[in-house]
Amino acid sequence: MWMRLAAALLLTGAAGCGGTKEDKSVNDSTTVAQFALASSDIEDRQPIAAVYTCDGSNQSPQLSWDEPPPGTKSLALIVDDPDAPSGTFHHWGAYDIPGAVRSIPRGQTIGTQATNDAGKRGYMGPCPPQGHGPHHYHFKLYALDVDKLGLPEGAKIPDVEQAAKQHQVGMAELVATYERK
Repeated sequence: MWMRLAAALLLTGAAGCGGTKEDKSVNDSTTVAQFALASSDIEDRQPIAAVYTCDGSNQSPQLSWDEPPPGTKSLALIVDDPDAPSGTFHHWGAYDIPGAVRSIPRGQTIGTQATNDAGKRGYMGPCPPQGHGPHHYHFKLYALDVDKLGLPEGAKIPDVEQAAKQHQVGMAELVATYERK
């Protein structure tokens, strides 16, 4: 009797958890295709060179990526620091990057530049407080199913990321660290 009851409960629980309908939400990380983001200037999970920070010339590193998922019409780039003392600091955002583009040269921009948390458009390199320990800089590239996000010129980076997540078909990420001692 207990075996039948346990089996019935297990089947009831399984039916309620998944059903037959698949969740095709693009915001569900299990349905978003991954592709690779790389750089000749930074290595994943390694310290970023000072030249790409406020302690150097503050130029953007070179970025390149492999073929994004099928259906990609444009790309959006977000660079942020979730370790910032007052919450995530958004360093760089670019959107409406043509889907055929496969790289951004060192020190260059592409697409429409978003407004970073310092109130400026374009790249702002890592600049954590001295003695605050290593910060992680997430370079996130979203593959999108639209040609344009329809955002106003100079939109703020969080608005770009929110819009990108609604249209993402894929995502690539590279993480670099930086510490000011």
